[in-house]
Amino acid sequence: MDKAVVIGGAGFVGSHVADELSRRGYRVTVFDRERSPWVTESQEMLVGDMRDQSALTEAISNARFLYHFGGIADIDEAKDKPFKTIETNIMGIAAALEVSRTLEVERFLFASTIYVYSKSGSFYRASKQAAETVIEAYSERFNLDYTMLRYGSLYGPRAQRWNGLRRYVEQVIREERLDYPGTGQERREYVHVRDAARLSVDVLNEQHRNQAVTITGSQVLSSKDLTAMIFEIAGIKENITFTENDRTDDHYSITPYRYTPKKSNKLVPSEFVDLGQGVLELVEEIHRENSTN
Repeated sequence: MDKAVVIGGAGFVGSHVADELSRRGYRVTVFDRERSPWVTESQEMLVGDMRDQSALTEAISNARFLYHFGGIADIDEAKDKPFKTIETNIMGIAAALEVSRTLEVERFLFASTIYVYSKSGSFYRASKQAAETVIEAYSERFNLDYTMLRYGSLYGPRAQRWNGLRRYVEQVIREERLDYPGTGQERREYVHVRDAARLSVDVLNEQHRNQAVTITGSQVLSSKDLTAMIFEIAGIKENITFTENDRTDDHYSITPYRYTPKKSNKLVPSEFVDLGQGVLELVEEIHRENSTN
């Protein structure tokens, strides 16, 4: 049975990718700084710092594939903590690359972002662009194969509290109102995290070796239509305030495409979780959390 390691596998996307790998018959090791609440009996859990090469060597030993989801993923946190972001998101990648090439890992899969195309995203974007460059350099020097996974607007169960769609749903449920930092015309291609996880494992084929892929959804909604949908599904009278002056340049409005790094192929799921169904799932998840608090 082939082994796959998921660094950052206790997080939002990483935990779903770990589950998808397990479903497809891989022997999965989850490596994170804290124990995952979602780790299954069939998965091995190792706790450690992703910059610790000794701990990484133990985790990655005999692995065929390594997925790297570790690091600071919140744009607002990255903006306020530039040094920590650079140290974590770049040196964490460098440590994993060094161990991977020493242990002859077959494929290094890096969780990047569509913000690498953009001038938005502050230090988060900069750290992802730099990490991609370092990965390409390791590939050129040591023949370490890779796949860049540039995720779009992800949503779904297990999302962090700062995740955009989860944050909107949570405010609607708890306060019966919503403050949206924008005009209502912002557009996103939302992709459900389980759909993204499936595509993230599909790319283990030869077609995506040493390639970058953009993983996003098929459903595009304006923020005005999306927020109206949230209120309707939650069964709450619409009460939205669009605060255009609160919107910053750290998040793109219509499209992230400004800067051009390595070209990528765009992947969207042929079968996918409908956005309305996904929002309903979030509403139910937050109601369950409220009832247990």
